[in-house]
Amino acid sequence: MDVLKKVPVREQEPAVRAKNFEEVCLGYNEEEAVKEAERCLGCKNAQCIKGCPVAIDIPGFVSRIKEGEFEKAYEVISESSALPAVCGRVCPQESQCEGKCIRGFKGEPVSIGKLERFTADWAREHGIVPKKNENGNGRKVAVIGSGPAGLTCAGDLARIGYDVTIFEALHEPGGVLIYGIPEFRLPKEEVVAKEVENVKALGVKIETNVVIGKSTTIDELMEEEGFEAVFIGSGAGLPRFMGIPGEQANGVFSANEFLTRNNLMKAFREDYDTPIMKGRKVAVVGGGNVAMDAARTALRLGAEVHIVYRRSEAELPARVEEVHHAKEEGIIFNLLTNPVEILVDDNGWVKGMTCIRMELGEPDESGRRSPVEVEGSEFDIELDTVIMSLGTSPNPLISSTTKGLDINRRKCIVAKEEDGATSKPGVFAGGDAVTGAATVILAMGAGKAAAKGIHEYLSGK
Repeated sequence: MDVLKKVPVREQEPAVRAKNFEEVCLGYNEEEAVKEAERCLGCKNAQCIKGCPVAIDIPGFVSRIKEGEFEKAYEVISESSALPAVCGRVCPQESQCEGKCIRGFKGEPVSIGKLERFTADWAREHGIVPKKNENGNGRKVAVIGSGPAGLTCAGDLARIGYDVTIFEALHEPGGVLIYGIPEFRLPKEEVVAKEVENVKALGVKIETNVVIGKSTTIDELMEEEGFEAVFIGSGAGLPRFMGIPGEQANGVFSANEFLTRNNLMKAFREDYDTPIMKGRKVAVVGGGNVAMDAARTALRLGAEVHIVYRRSEAELPARVEEVHHAKEEGIIFNLLTNPVEILVDDNGWVKGMTCIRMELGEPDESGRRSPVEVEGSEFDIELDTVIMSLGTSPNPLISSTTKGLDINRRKCIVAKEEDGATSKPGVFAGGDAVTGAATVILAMGAGKAAAKGIHEYLSGK
């Protein structure tokens, strides 16, 4: 065995998976997981832990896998993470834990994410669930939103002994894990629903179809319902558009709407009659992970799909793995290209898009080179569907119906990074509602920090 190389992970063949919604990555079996775990150096001053937003004891759980003690490995992970099967699939490990792995300096880093996924899947298949704290303190905490931030905060508080209720606006819990990430990356019934059940097993109650700001308000929860603290983990579901001509045409979607219809309304299943436009030729505008998800979903629904992105491949914000998978599956990348108008037929439907070529100029504030239009380079692409994937911002409903809650110019709730405390006493916030659209694991880290902050607040510290 070459200890400098990762144990390869089995995947569906590109030509096969491009036509189905089954999971692309098949994960490790027991033998492969043990072999990969044996590559871990077991560092005493483990840098990988410092790269993990929820501070999982990575050498601790990997060493248990090495010994074949898979249940103990799961127990170690569960001390820090409520969603290991999710994180093992969608976290950007390459820039976090694996990015700091010492093994990676003279070879490939340990596949920490795939080992986490293996451990969580093994536990699920063997009926292992987290243990409930039977010594509850009776003190009520409300959590708004059942996405990764809310589930993490609720799980951590329940472990301490709090009486936690999650309020979810949609009819199914899971937040972005349910409506935003496609089935082929994150199976809903097999993975997400089971992770939610594990949080409920800790004693957390979940009430769906409750829109905070309409059904009830944060002030009412605290003043009339007896909740001593509230965590806002409502995410960032308000899509952004370009403001170009033709954007209101039939056949133009936000990536949020497109993915929600496909995931939550199960357009990926042939036995569901979901109202979703299955385009013949689709352009996805944007270059992030959500853009890749939308493009790969449209491909599986039968379309020819183009990614239209105004910078070069080096600047694509999506994970390298997602770009690689998209290319393998046949997604066409129109890079250094920017839309200037959506062309509309006489009946109000998309018939194409006028784009202009770009070239990279000087770096912008983030360090990325700013794209500049190439004069006279306009050209048209024939299309029937355009999906805008330009990021999202928080819905202002909660902030506009809560007294004393500060927001910034981006309509994000202002909260302290270290504990999630907001300007309103007893109200905490974290995840995309505070930062704008970010990753699942960063939202989890914020939920974890807020749980600690809430406990300290209610303990009078």
